[in-house]
Amino acid sequence: MAKEPGKKQARAPKFEYVEPIGLRVLVRKDEPKKKTKGGIALPDSAEIPTITGRIVTISAAIEHDEDLPLRQYDKVLFHPGNAIPVDFESDNQLFVVPAEDVVAVFRREDSDRS
Repeated sequence: MAKEPGKKQARAPKFEYVEPIGLRVLVRKDEPKKKTKGGIALPDSAEIPTITGRIVTISAAIEHDEDLPLRQYDKVLFHPGNAIPVDFESDNQLFVVPAEDVVAVFRREDSDRS
């Protein structure tokens, strides 16, 4: 389609952030493992699927729910079956994940606690 003189072409709006709605979180999936813990390189065909990631943001519903111990930047283990990929970045590592599909949160115990 040719551009008419004097008219500006409409550009697609650029997204600045993604906010999950309901009991969902936005997770950046960890990179797939390329080596075993022992240092053995894995070929691409033997890649172990990674279902861990870090929470980028949480919905307002989760933020105000004391029964859901999920916070921004938590490292989590999630079931990928209902995870929805977000076509927001070129590497597609962002997923909207229902809270019930987050099966574990990785925590460190502070040594300063009494």
